[in-house]
Amino acid sequence: MIVRKAVFPVAGMGTRFLPATKATPKEMLPIVDKPLIQYAVEEAIAAGVKELIFVTSSMKRAIEDHFDSNFELESKLEEQHKHELLKLVQEILPAGVNCCYVRQKSALGLGHAVLCAKEVVGDEPFAVLLADDLIDAEKGCLSQMLDAYHEYHCSMIATQTIDLKDSDKYGVVDVTMSATKEKKMHAIVEKPKPEHAPSHFGVVGRYILTPRIFDLLARMKKGAGGEIQLTDAISDLLAYENVYAYTFDGRRYDCGSKLGYLEATFHFALKHPELGSSVQLLLKELVKK
Repeated sequence: MIVRKAVFPVAGMGTRFLPATKATPKEMLPIVDKPLIQYAVEEAIAAGVKELIFVTSSMKRAIEDHFDSNFELESKLEEQHKHELLKLVQEILPAGVNCCYVRQKSALGLGHAVLCAKEVVGDEPFAVLLADDLIDAEKGCLSQMLDAYHEYHCSMIATQTIDLKDSDKYGVVDVTMSATKEKKMHAIVEKPKPEHAPSHFGVVGRYILTPRIFDLLARMKKGAGGEIQLTDAISDLLAYENVYAYTFDGRRYDCGSKLGYLEATFHFALKHPELGSSVQLLLKELVKK
């Protein structure tokens, strides 16, 4: 089956970016001139996704507004003959792509957020994208994973090589080593200590999951941090079907951290067609000072 739906868990409070996130969703923080969530949405749309499912909270109305039309703004841009800006605004959500919003009423973790999307996803495979993980790649990470999914027809988890001293920041997978980007998983451990990490492959926020994951999440007990962990459900999924770790081409920025967010901002500013050369000069001057 093709993957038509993608889930975006966006209900988190973004406490690491307070006070900026007191009234603004962290997913709406801009990387140059585009909010984080839009990068993830564009990646999903480029991979062929037609239905975007946002798992939100009461504080995230700005995300819904961003992907909705704004008649007043569009009319004003039309009157001022700012056609390029008008096109930019109107193309935030392309024709044929739909949005759905589901509330996560309790902050019970990523696994619970995914479970909240069960009724909308239904009995079909789906993608999960975490906006905090901004991935710059010539071909989108999800598109790469879907190529592998169409060959193996099973769940896929994006991974990257990590320094083992950082293993307690990641889900870490045990895999059959091979020269291919796809590696069969045998186990997955949430945030292990370096001495207990099964490999140097850490999970990144891109998943393609079969609908069986919902049954496993529904009976999952609270795990690390008192939350329902998606990692635990994927671990149980291994007893029923194959799951592959996928090492993608591209660079991932951890925009859930302040340093990673700044790194991503500098990187995308340097790539920006209008700002790139000016930003390069600015950074050189700052380094000199």
